[in-house]
Amino acid sequence: MDIPRIFNITESAHRIHNPFTPEKLATLGAALRLEKGMRVLDLGSGSGEMLCTWARDYGVVGIGIDMSQLFTEQAKLRAEELGVADQVKFIHGDAAGYVSDEKVDVAACVGATWIGGGVVGTIELLARSLRTGGIILIGEPYWRQLPPTEAVAKGCLAGSISDFLLLPEFLASLRQLGYDVVEMVLADQDSWDRYEAAKWLTMRRWLEANPDDELAKDIRDALSSEPERYAAYTREYLGWGVFALMPR
Repeated sequence: MDIPRIFNITESAHRIHNPFTPEKLATLGAALRLEKGMRVLDLGSGSGEMLCTWARDYGVVGIGIDMSQLFTEQAKLRAEELGVADQVKFIHGDAAGYVSDEKVDVAACVGATWIGGGVVGTIELLARSLRTGGIILIGEPYWRQLPPTEAVAKGCLAGSISDFLLLPEFLASLRQLGYDVVEMVLADQDSWDRYEAAKWLTMRRWLEANPDDELAKDIRDALSSEPERYAAYTREYLGWGVFALMPR
């Protein structure tokens, strides 16, 4: 079980596998008013930076589940590095359908809502692990500005314009699911750059070390096209944020 190998390659040097920086993660932790001993569940935990830094900074405990074996191993190493391996546990596995044995204070899926088949299904899944009074975290894209054509939407790697909503409409959709939006932290273009542009040097270094690999052509094609595509489309049109929800 693993994610497609190309993602393990292009994001192998990332500690955060979404358009957040360490500063944005810290802002999110402070916004949630985390306290020592709070339990956090992170579905699609990547390399574990959110759980590990919150365990270090706030004393939370928790579990992260991710399909990438590489990212899961990196998460375990990060927990050791930050001295929080006794507070957080990382599991290599499929987070789809995962429900915590013990109710949690924060149930999160930050940038991997495919786990529940979309936003609605992921919120329903997270709610099954949430204690009364707890908070659900959803990380999801939205349109910063509406693409003028379907071709522009596809340039943002969306299937169509209808894949995402403008921010006010997205917030309204969360309310219509029966939740109060109690906080949000949004990516900006600089944090998007740290997510996307950081892949390019990783790809170049990988190509130099693996010129004959079966994925070398795909990586070369991506490195040749991604900077322009990202600057023209994703950077201009696509937003991303983490939204904190509490059931009404």
